[in-house]
Amino acid sequence: MRINETNRVAANGAAAETIALSALAWVLADEARALRLLDLTGLTPEQLRGGLGDPAVLGATLRFLESHEPDLVACAAAIDAAPAELVEARQILEERP
Repeated sequence: MRINETNRVAANGAAAETIALSALAWVLADEARALRLLDLTGLTPEQLRGGLGDPAVLGATLRFLESHEPDLVACAAAIDAAPAELVEARQILEERP
């Protein structure tokens, strides 16, 4: 799916970052999910804390959610976004230098 220019996520990278940070907060609110994020991404708690503004870290968080559709859907609902918006946010973040 290509990014729709009229979508609120596509408006700018800051919106993508905001969605990713909200998604990360949702992931970290559940200890088992947070540990799974660290295990599957290979990130350490220190790298995660230090990378809150890093598009690669934020993109990894969204990709983690994409890899398990029930979490993607639940997270999207919790942060008042469509699942496709999380995917679009990851695409935007991965395109950033």
